[in-house]
Parts: sequence; C-alpha cells; structure tokens
Amino acid sequence: MSPGKQASESKTAAPMAAGARLEAMRRRVRLSRLAIWTVIGAGPIALGVALASTPTTVEAATTPKPTAAVRSSTAAAADPAGYAQLFVHAWLRSNADDAASAQSRLAQSMAPDVGMPDPAADAQSTPASVTAVRSAQRAGGAWSVTVAAQYADGRLRYYAVPVSADRGGASFAVTGAPSVVAGPGRAEVPKSPYGVNVPDGDLSSAAEEFLTAYLAGAGEVDRYLAPGVSLSPVSPAPYTAITVQQLSAVEEAAAAEQVPADGTKVRVIAQVEARDTGGRWPLGYELALTARSGRWEVSALESGTAGDGGAR
Repeated sequence: MSPGKQASESKTAAPMAAGARLEAMRRRVRLSRLAIWTVIGAGPIALGVALASTPTTVEAATTPKPTAAVRSSTAAAADPAGYAQLFVHAWLRSNADDAASAQSRLAQSMAPDVGMPDPAADAQSTPASVTAVRSAQRAGGAWSVTVAAQYADGRLRYYAVPVSADRGGASFAVTGAPSVVAGPGRAEVPKSPYGVNVPDGDLSSAAEEFLTAYLAGAGEVDRYLAPGVSLSPVSPAPYTAITVQQLSAVEEAAAAEQVPADGTKVRVIAQVEARDTGGRWPLGYELALTARSGRWEVSALESGTAGDGGAR
C-alpha cells in the first residue's frame, strides 16, 4: 500500500473511531435511563439498586442555618407574657373555698401545683386590670413574667410569675406561685431632639390646620399634604376642636420668619389640646413638613422619635 493511501485511510479512521465512541456513550445513557424507568415500576428497593449502580453524581443539599431574624421571631413567639397575664387575672379572682368557680378552675388548669388565694369575706381584692409589663428569659425554656395588677382604689401591685415554655412556643405552664415584687424602675429619659422653639407663623398654622382636619374632620386632609403623600384622617373624628399649644422643631429653618426655599425639610413636635364633649385632652404629634411654593406641607406623620425615620 502506498504511503499516500495509508495516510488517507488513517485520516478517515480517526473520525470514525470518535463517532463510534460517541455512539457508545449515547447507547449507555439510553440504557441507563431505560433501566431506571424499568425499576421504578419494580419498586423502591430496585430503584435504590439502580441508582447506586448508575454513574450519576448527586450533590447533598445543605440545610440553611436560621437567620437572626428567624431566631428573633421564634423567641418572640415563645414569650409567655400573655399566658402569665391570663393566669394572674384568673388567680386573683379565684377562691380556695370555691374551687368549682370558673376562675378557680382556670387558674388550677394553668398551674395545678399552685394554691388558690383565700380572701376575707369583705375584702375587695379583685383588680380592675391586669397587664404584663416585662418578660425575662432564663435557661432551659424558663421565663419570669412581671404582671401589674391595678385596683379601683389606686393600688398597684406587681407579681413575678415563673413560666416554662416549650421550644416552639406552643405550650406553657406556670411552674410556681406568683411572687409580689417591686415594679420596674423608671428609665432615664433622653434629651429631646426638638430644641428649636417655633414661633407663631406659617409653620405653626400649617401644623394646626392639618391636625384639625386629621382629628376634628374640619376640611380635607389632602390639601395639607405634600405631593405623593397619602394619609387618611381619624374616622369618625374624635374631637371637636384642636389647638396647638406649643411647637418645637429639630432644624433651625423651622424658626424662620418666612417660608424657606422649596425642598427645605423640618421635623416638629406639636403639643396639642384636643377638645370633645367629655373634656380637654393633651396630645402630642410628630410631623415632618416640606416647604413648597411659599407654604409648608406635611410630608409624614412620624410614628416615633425623630431619629427612627418611621412614618405612616
């Protein structure tokens, strides 16, 4: 055979060999698929054997770790403050001499090992209201909940209730008798950011007119709002008249005699006297206002202090 003919046959054989290998790979894939579908009908054991013998790589899915937000919401859901409040409400209204009463049975069902009170016949021991004021979580699902009981004669008594909660926050149990404790201390109030006194003028008038529409239904609220701001008034209107007693601001621009340039923003707090048929009521409202076309427009009714940026 001539060298040229040998070279030609060698060039032809290479693609043919490659094609044969490709066809063999395709045949193995088809056979593997056919085998899997066949054993699916034969049952889960045969399927496991087939998967073990098939050259397929499976990556194990990793379980994501719970984020801080998820852990926080779980802890919040497990807070037994409401449960402790309900227990104290029933316990203070129960009577050891009347174990069959509804309040006694409820308290006993929540804390079977806790004794019932035994009030004197002429005692006025029933509180007017019971409110959970503080929860402290301890180790092993244990909590201590402080509950305040307010009486009609002005007395205020605090009870610390030991409560156990399961990990999911679905089950609670009062684990011991309540303890009478001192109430929470008074926290130090931070200095107010509203240090600028706002004189009578365009800004104070805008705030008072807006609040009059918002709380007393005098006029449309929309006319006092900045473009793009939507705010519904209190309905039905709870008051008949609104007067701004004092207006303070964060920014110095709020104290200017004239409305500043468009886009100037200020944050104010209005100390308000609201009137209705039942009397006069001191209220406070934090507002954000923006200057536009020579007038002040309300851009937000703040939900908290000036530092949190929240508005509704």
